[in-house]
Amino acid sequence: MSKRNILITGGAGFIGSHVVRLFVNKYPQYNIVNLDKLTYAGNLANLKDIEDRENYFFEKADICDFNKVLEILKKYEINGIIHLAAESHVDRSIKDPFTFAQTNVMGTLSMLQAAKIYWESTPEKYTGKLFYHISTDEVYGSLALTNPEGIESPFTTKASSDHHHAYGTEFFKETNKYQPHSPYSASKASSDHFVRAFHDTYGMPTIVTNCSNNYGPYQFPEKLIPLFINNIRHRKPLPVYGKGENVRDWLFVEDHARAIDLIFHKGRPAETYNIGGFNEWKNIDIVRLLVKTVDRLLGRKENEDANLITFITDRPGHDMRYAIDSRKLQRELGWEPSLQFEEGIEKTVRWYLDNQAWMDNVTSGDYQKYYEEMYKNR
Repeated sequence: MSKRNILITGGAGFIGSHVVRLFVNKYPQYNIVNLDKLTYAGNLANLKDIEDRENYFFEKADICDFNKVLEILKKYEINGIIHLAAESHVDRSIKDPFTFAQTNVMGTLSMLQAAKIYWESTPEKYTGKLFYHISTDEVYGSLALTNPEGIESPFTTKASSDHHHAYGTEFFKETNKYQPHSPYSASKASSDHFVRAFHDTYGMPTIVTNCSNNYGPYQFPEKLIPLFINNIRHRKPLPVYGKGENVRDWLFVEDHARAIDLIFHKGRPAETYNIGGFNEWKNIDIVRLLVKTVDRLLGRKENEDANLITFITDRPGHDMRYAIDSRKLQRELGWEPSLQFEEGIEKTVRWYLDNQAWMDNVTSGDYQKYYEEMYKNR
């Protein structure tokens, strides 16, 4: 099928906006529909550069609004869904688990059921259709930190750097059992099960991918990297949980968008693919790298702002280590990260420093007022 009408949910968010931009630019023959509720983390300013394209459409809607979702699927004759819309901040999930269950579980179920009803009503039914669900590595739980100083990683890619370390001998594979520890990861695990159930019960073509931590431009500044870049700039404290020993696998967001593109077009239905950066870093080492990079780019003395680092009480259920084995994706579809982490951090820091107006707009909440006004009469 050459003519695709693709619905991307959460397309005004951090990862979603990069996926929307990639598809709109790369596939002018496709119609790309961005469905977003425009909660605090959704910002159409992220897509200013493509908002006037002929193959781009925006629909303000809640994925939990089943009737509205079904109406949109019919209106645009959607034959592919890339489902990114989710509540994703662990700290928020600890304070408000109901919202996470509602959006991530019931919202996904709403999307699945609407897709089932619409696609089964079409002459070709499920032929040429795909429901692609983006999930997280956090569903797998926590890995042991067995190499506290780090050893050379068993994985090699073109993007390997001097810091290509592993902090343990185990890695998340697609076959790992689910062991979510936070309300956020529990809600994502549940949504993954529903997606697979719709394949097994109804024959819906589905794919699930579980990705590691993303970073890059347009990330809402509640997340570590943009928050700390902004705090260093304004010389505000850098609060680090515990001793900062927790390890995460980091991936540049544009590399994730490339993986989504590849999997959407060439991945095998009913499969799961893990997407990771082969790139483990302790939180404290990332914070130190950010201080060093921001200070250098602002013309300050080296590590001038290291004294901003403060250690705070660890959060409940804080997983020690995430690390993804992406070799299935590498082997089957030829994907691997394109950037070394230091190169990606340099690009990311430069973007936030060069786009202070975007940051000010987001941190003040002004962007929400603007779009509320724009859509209140629609």
